[in-house]
Amino acid sequence: MSSLVDLTKPLYPIAFSAARHDLEGAHSQLMRGLYRLDRQRGGFWGQWLLNQLQDSFTVEDARLSQTLWGLHFPNPLGLAAGFDKEGFGAGVWSNFGFGFAEIGAVTLQGQPGNPKPRLFRLPEDKAALNRMGANNQGAEVIAERLREAWSRQSRTIPIGINLCKSKNTPLNEAHQDYLGSFILLRPQADYFVINVSSPNTPGLRSLQGGEELEVIFSTLQAENQGEKPLLVKISPDLDWQGIDTIIELVQTYKLSGIVATNTTTRRTGLKTQILTQTGKLLTQEAGGISGQPIREKSTEIIRYIYQKTSGTIPIVGIGGIFSPQDAWEKINAGASLLQVYTGWLYQGPWMIPHILQGLRQKLNLCGLTTIGDAKGTLD
Repeated sequence: MSSLVDLTKPLYPIAFSAARHDLEGAHSQLMRGLYRLDRQRGGFWGQWLLNQLQDSFTVEDARLSQTLWGLHFPNPLGLAAGFDKEGFGAGVWSNFGFGFAEIGAVTLQGQPGNPKPRLFRLPEDKAALNRMGANNQGAEVIAERLREAWSRQSRTIPIGINLCKSKNTPLNEAHQDYLGSFILLRPQADYFVINVSSPNTPGLRSLQGGEELEVIFSTLQAENQGEKPLLVKISPDLDWQGIDTIIELVQTYKLSGIVATNTTTRRTGLKTQILTQTGKLLTQEAGGISGQPIREKSTEIIRYIYQKTSGTIPIVGIGGIFSPQDAWEKINAGASLLQVYTGWLYQGPWMIPHILQGLRQKLNLCGLTTIGDAKGTLD
């Protein structure tokens, strides 16, 4: 018998289309709805709906699981940062079938972000354009929200937090900003990602240079003392020399991995021809592009890092994953874990079991025992 969630699947494209004029508003309603649902955990109707979600979206297969940094990932597909900025859905992402989820970006100081509108779809490109500007309520508020979530139910999947510099913090004080957020949030997450690659915080990408990044890494690792896995998220717009610099620093400061990649500021090859209220083409608006336009580039960077390091640095692959084949290519290139954002935005939560079932079929076709056996097999 079909579940309630499966029966409502045909309604998703209608709802997605109806939200086209206010994507951010629709997204905010979704997140607050998930927050209310989590707070009703244990009640009859709340628990019933959570069970419905679990039954519809979870794919259980030991071959898809792995242990990384001492953490158990039931499958390699995670929710990328940017979707749940405030941690409202932290307690329910496992019910949607994710193997892990990343909250944020979170800044030390709460901040409103950039002026609206700031989130757009590029339907012809299967892409999204955002210039959100790391809008969030700040590390202290989000830490308390997560603490409350874990008091209702302990974490059932690894939860990461994406740390970004507060807009008002000078670049030369960025290391103290990241440190303050990390100290507040450390008890509430399993791993942390240092975000120095968002194009929507002024000057942030300049921190990807060696000297500035070295201060951030050394400051955080001195406080961390190996307690939590620390990763860094990089831009797809870096040249190979820039990536080499980051690899060297990751190795020097013993970071746990690299997230590849964030959004791009490049506009090459975009097809969407939508005019904004200002009369400009949407593709000419400021912001970062995610989705299919960065699929090949992110996979290329994953392959480069994997081969450059002989697979010694774990990689979280993100960028343009819409199908099992997209996911398989990133794993073959060298990714240990994957994250989705834009694909989930377009296809809804049904994409999670679709991709996981597809990965399971790939393992069968290739005669592989575990998902880890597929990593780095693409020359």
